[in-house]
Amino acid sequence: MKIYGRNAVEEALRSGATVDRLLVRRDARDAHANKILNMARDRGVKTVLCDRAALDRECPKGANHQGFVAEVTDFDYCEPEDILAYAESRGEPPFIVILDGVEDPHNLGAVIRVAECAGVHGIVIPKHRAASVNDTVIKVSSGAAEHMRVARVTNINDTIAFLQERGVWVFAADMDGDDLYSANLTGAVAFVVGGEGKGVSRLTRERCDGVLAIPMFGKVNSLNASVAAGIVVYEKVRRDLAHPGGWAK
Repeated sequence: MKIYGRNAVEEALRSGATVDRLLVRRDARDAHANKILNMARDRGVKTVLCDRAALDRECPKGANHQGFVAEVTDFDYCEPEDILAYAESRGEPPFIVILDGVEDPHNLGAVIRVAECAGVHGIVIPKHRAASVNDTVIKVSSGAAEHMRVARVTNINDTIAFLQERGVWVFAADMDGDDLYSANLTGAVAFVVGGEGKGVSRLTRERCDGVLAIPMFGKVNSLNASVAAGIVVYEKVRRDLAHPGGWAK
């Protein structure tokens, strides 16, 4: 898999991801470029100097690689159990985002970025009919994908049941639900965010402990998946900061 862009490449090197080869535009010699090159050298990563045309050929058409392309091993997915174990290792109640059919890699990358910034312990995505973590996702996430645990599962509803059995409250974010700002969001919580245009599926909504709606006041009654994810996760962050300690299921 290839990732491109200075921030994404820098985060890959910083996180300890396996970088097989680094392609660098030969005239990239500013302070940021030198920082990345030094990191690559310290990790023993093979670095190849190229002209811009060669780098352009390594990326999707029109991609802004900023003079850096890294070849890395495929993304290392985890299991839902690993997300719970990570939360436990931090002494924190699990905080999880579940994506129900997000197909646009740009949306997935943006969700990963906001989730990592908010302190989410992990993200769950389905194996089928959904975006996977590829080079575009890593680029859009600005490197956050290198720090986020992502579980790729066969059945979202089975995973929801698994989390509920372990004390996690699971809420679907959907327009036909209770007011987000009136819900109790402290403690162990997972939010289900639906895909583009379809939202959360009916069976998944029914499997959840509740359905929460973001108030809408305009002519359009839906939000981009990454925007919706940002709103709900930061509402939980706000509650946790206001009421530390939470409550148990």
